[in-house]
Amino acid sequence: MAAVPNRFTAAPLTNLSCLSPLDLLIFLPILAALAMAFGAPARTAAIAAAAANAAIAGWIAVTFPYGDAGFHFTAARTVLESPAMGFNVGIDGMSLVMVLLTVIVTLAAVLIKPAKTGGEAMYYASSLLIAAGAMGAFVSTDLVFFYAFHELALIPTFLTIGLRGSGNCREAAWKITIYLGLGSLVLLAGLAWLTVAAAQGGAMTFDIAQLKAQAAGIDGGTQQSIYLILLIGFGILISLFPFHSWAAPAYASAPAPVAMLHAGVLKKFGLYGLLRVAVPMLPLGHSAEWIQHLLIVLLLGNILIIGLVTIAQRELDMVLGNSSVMHMGYIFLGIVSTSAAGYAGAVLLMFAHGVSIALLFALNGAIREKTGTLQFHRLGGLAKQAPFLGLVFGMGAFASIGLPGFANFAGEVNIFFGGFTNKPECGLGWVQWATILALWGVVISAVYMLRAYRAVFKGETSLVSAEATDLAPASRLPALILVVALLITGFAPNLLLRAVNPVVEAILPASK
Repeated sequence: MAAVPNRFTAAPLTNLSCLSPLDLLIFLPILAALAMAFGAPARTAAIAAAAANAAIAGWIAVTFPYGDAGFHFTAARTVLESPAMGFNVGIDGMSLVMVLLTVIVTLAAVLIKPAKTGGEAMYYASSLLIAAGAMGAFVSTDLVFFYAFHELALIPTFLTIGLRGSGNCREAAWKITIYLGLGSLVLLAGLAWLTVAAAQGGAMTFDIAQLKAQAAGIDGGTQQSIYLILLIGFGILISLFPFHSWAAPAYASAPAPVAMLHAGVLKKFGLYGLLRVAVPMLPLGHSAEWIQHLLIVLLLGNILIIGLVTIAQRELDMVLGNSSVMHMGYIFLGIVSTSAAGYAGAVLLMFAHGVSIALLFALNGAIREKTGTLQFHRLGGLAKQAPFLGLVFGMGAFASIGLPGFANFAGEVNIFFGGFTNKPECGLGWVQWATILALWGVVISAVYMLRAYRAVFKGETSLVSAEATDLAPASRLPALILVVALLITGFAPNLLLRAVNPVVEAILPASK
């Protein structure tokens, strides 16, 4: 019997001397988590690692060659020679924005002290591992590690919700595990099919740049099928309607840092993956009319249906959880617009939403800790007892609504203008009608967010609010970090857009 050829040729991990500052962004949080296991002070190690990462990311942002759409700060280490796979990292303008989002939210998250006593090492280590997984996914230029780092981040998410959450935390942990596990399997199937189809009987590679070049030879029908699978896989991870029901209960049950990191950072992996992998590698799938129409219907489900569901909520954590789901629809609208303004707005809104929802979940945790409840009928008048808490929550609410001066406004305006960029010569197309309907989401978000603010902070002071105190000076720092980030990028969105625009311009020809 003839021997079956071995298609996998292992190789020693080569070029270990080829390092990048991006490696530090991934491994500093992991090393800090390991140090906690050996007895290092958990809070000190977590803050030190997060602050160091913020400094490294700041240096990268200052020295980044803006105007160039390529990858920078690259390092390539071969793991397999056939198929070509390596622990490769690099950063372009789009991933730079995601890196900045990750370090900002991570620093704010680890500065928050745990509400429950005991188990500090698990609390801080989980936050750092989620951040490390997200960071690894955003800077990996190899498809295998892009996927694997995201899966790494999911494990501490499940465990922390189940073991240190509140309310129906066990049920929420199981639900998010089943949903995201299923989404990851669907995504894995789509990525595997993409890799095999791109090889076309030749050399198989997992390098994202090489894979993009190979994928140009995939026929239109196959591109549509693969794109649909990737859309479902990424969509489940993003909470695209109707695959959304895991998100709000999970965030409501999660400790504040986990809700901040998952809703603010990790959920953006799916959106980033669509723009990094699905749209540029499968342009005939992305531009297929029936897929565009399907995605428009689903994103309007996020904006309008989930928006109305959010109005019906009577607990603050469920309002914020459903609000996070709703706002994913705007980012999908930017992606479906197939325009430079829409793509740039989607990336900017990914950053803005990540920071604003992290701020709101951080303050949500503080309100729960100080009052013992998040039910609207039991709260009221909290701004009299905690004026600073009321001020920063109001700023987070205004950012979420999309008021000018905050980064959310700049992202949404780009998306809405992008929706009308490719208007048909006669009448309005599907994207334009979807954009008009999506504008009603701004009204809906104003209704539920202002109603929530009034119920919690205004009116007569309730019994539980009367016993509350304002945020201590040390507890104000995480909120201030996030508010400042929203205001700086809101008044000067070009700080981020100058990095994003060259990348989306490069994506655009392929996606049309």
